[in-house]
Amino acid sequence: MTDLTTVLPGFPTQQYVRLLPSLEKHCVTTADLLTQDWIEIAKRAQLPLLDVKRLCNAVLDALQLDLGIGAVEDGDRTQESHNSRLRKSGRDLVDSWNTISTLDDDLDRALGGGIPAGYITEVTGESGAGKTQFLLTLLLSAQLPQPLGLSSPTLYISTESALPITRLSQLLRTHPTLASLEPKPSLDAVISIATPDLESQDHILRYQVPVAIRRHGIRLIILDSVAANYRAEFERPSAGGGHTNGANMAQRSADLVKLGQLLRDIAREHNIVVVVANQVADRFSSAGSSTADGSSPVLYRNPTQSSPLARRSAGTTVLPSSAPTSSASHPPPSTPHTPFAPTPDPMSLDHQQRWFTGWGDDLHASRNLKTPSLGLIWTTQIACRIALIKKPVYGPGLAADEENEAGELVLRRWRRWMKVVFAPHAKASGPRLRDAVEFEIRGDGVRAVEKVEKVGEGGDDGDGDGDGDVDSLPV
Repeated sequence: MTDLTTVLPGFPTQQYVRLLPSLEKHCVTTADLLTQDWIEIAKRAQLPLLDVKRLCNAVLDALQLDLGIGAVEDGDRTQESHNSRLRKSGRDLVDSWNTISTLDDDLDRALGGGIPAGYITEVTGESGAGKTQFLLTLLLSAQLPQPLGLSSPTLYISTESALPITRLSQLLRTHPTLASLEPKPSLDAVISIATPDLESQDHILRYQVPVAIRRHGIRLIILDSVAANYRAEFERPSAGGGHTNGANMAQRSADLVKLGQLLRDIAREHNIVVVVANQVADRFSSAGSSTADGSSPVLYRNPTQSSPLARRSAGTTVLPSSAPTSSASHPPPSTPHTPFAPTPDPMSLDHQQRWFTGWGDDLHASRNLKTPSLGLIWTTQIACRIALIKKPVYGPGLAADEENEAGELVLRRWRRWMKVVFAPHAKASGPRLRDAVEFEIRGDGVRAVEKVEKVGEGGDDGDGDGDGDVDSLPV
């Protein structure tokens, strides 16, 4: 019965301490107590029938109370469960809807009003995409009165670097909204905790965070980042020099499920905002879908023509034609080829992850595909995923240096977009960057840039994403 305190943390186990060892010995779980006949359980564990019946009824009553679908007598008063989320009406849920603003109208509009309370929101992206800047803005805006914030202190849990106090001070001085409203946010209302490993992280989230919520009235918790400790703990090479074994990955999956359940319980019970930052990794193709450059896009081929050079370049992805052909009878097509799935099974994870990771949902994408860390197991634990995407912009160098000649293309700047991958309260952005909001990081905070019609012909604006119909200017 080791799972009883996990399923029902408040269950009074001391009243049934005589029964639990025998149930544990015979591998009786909490699910068995709820679903199986109590007579069969008593025979299986060799325990008195009435005692097992009493335990089964107590577990059922505790579960109903926890879910809010019953009433329990407590002395002279009755604790009704009408405050539970399962018993709230649609109007009650609307009235209790709270969000934290990003302090930018375009970003808030894409997010359906901001970051919602009661849910786990993930912000993922490459290094330098703007995740930390996005989170620092939330730390300060949460202290503002509604509708911008929740008028409450915030908690920042760091698994990597320390909280950047210098940048927070700069935002307080230069951001027009933060500097003009009263009362002004304060660094004193930002609580920072460092957690260098999984053991301390679990202890902080399970014991210290509930105490801090009750003591300080915290309404925003940021975990930056959720993947760092799991990567350090479970992605080490094995003793024999090999890769991570299956047992480690199974344990990691179980721990991720527990973490997701813990964060959801905190968010729902206290109606607070939980935001986690996540890292990304390069996505590699499967054995049967790799291309010459190692990418894993949707591939293209001419179904009636295949040359030895093409077969050598593309490996197994270009199939030989069924009949001999000639270049004269089959000239190169001028229209795009028909795409086919990158894996034999279109329902496989390698194919489906294009539409819940934030990268690769463009059928013509071929390079620089990313995937959020911790895989599908963690994806099922969150309610909202926000992907921050960056792309380089190259231009001719103005002068020669040690590495480049004059006029050679060099990196001039980065363009960044915020993309809603999925969310229960906001419309997901379309394929590629169709409905994504471009933003820039400035001294006074994160600001969206205004889209204007681009003058000229051609279907590309120079950033390689094929969305050449618009360009952008700072707001």
